[in-house]
Parts: sequence; C-alpha cells; structure tokens
Amino acid sequence: MERLWAPWRIRYIENCASKASGCVFCEAAAAKDDADRLILSRGERTMTIMNLYPYTNGHLMIVPYRHVADLAALDDAERLEIMRAATTAVEVLREALGCDGNNLGINLGRPAGAGIDAHLHLHVVPRWNGDTNFMAVVDDTRVISEALADTYRKLRARYVERGLAG
Repeated sequence: MERLWAPWRIRYIENCASKASGCVFCEAAAAKDDADRLILSRGERTMTIMNLYPYTNGHLMIVPYRHVADLAALDDAERLEIMRAATTAVEVLREALGCDGNNLGINLGRPAGAGIDAHLHLHVVPRWNGDTNFMAVVDDTRVISEALADTYRKLRARYVERGLAG
C-alpha cells in the first residue's frame, strides 16, 4: 500500500472530531487579524475567505456576516454582494493564479454536501485545464501545490490593488 504523507490534514481531523460549539465563519468575521484567518476581503455584508481544506489551490468562499443557513433567509442586498464578491474572486483568481475556469457552488444542507451547514457560503474553486490527475481518480486524494500562506499573499495583493482590502 502506498502512503501519502499529509500531516497538515490532522487539523481537519481534529476539528471534525471536536466540533467546537461556535461557528467558524462567525468567529472569523469577528476576528481582528485577517491574515491569521485567511480573510482576503471584507465587504459591508460579506467576506471573502480562503478554505482551510481546499479542493484546489486558491479555493475561496464568499460568506455573509449574518449567520443564516438558507438562501431564502438572505436579503436582496446580501445576495447582490455575494454575487459581486464572487465575480471579483473569479477575476482575482484568474489574475493571480492563472486559472482557466472556476466552479461556483452552494451546498444547502448536510445531505447536499455542506460541511458547515448552519452558515451559508458560496465556494469559488479555481480550475486548470488538465487539473484532474491520477491522485484524485485513483486514491481519492487531492494535491494542493502551494502553501496556503503563499497563496494568501498572492490573492491578498490583488484585493489590495482593487481597494477591497486594507
């Protein structure tokens, strides 16, 4: 049996096992250090944050500040800001990482695949031509090619250039 050494995954496993009582998105929104929480940009009603357990390098999430689980609970201003932030995220990912496309998605409820089902969030996942490799197909393993902190610096610089982050 082949083994892939991925010690960074233990944080995910421990977080899943402990299931802290608070909401990770609400806690991130309240935090003061955006870099520590991988928050790239803050709007009036939403924030753009990197996924700690990404599907691909540069996997982002657009998260409303209000703790709501359903699309119907969002007001029109929140819906609009989510889509504007997603548009910016797609542009930033293209500029900073050179991705060829993106997947955007919202998993509503645990049966739909939501890992955090109590706080709605929109995934923005960058994709590259030919990025489906043998690891995902054979071993159900994803290879992230760059450290989160390095990707954060690249993306944050683009948000700062656009005047969307301080």
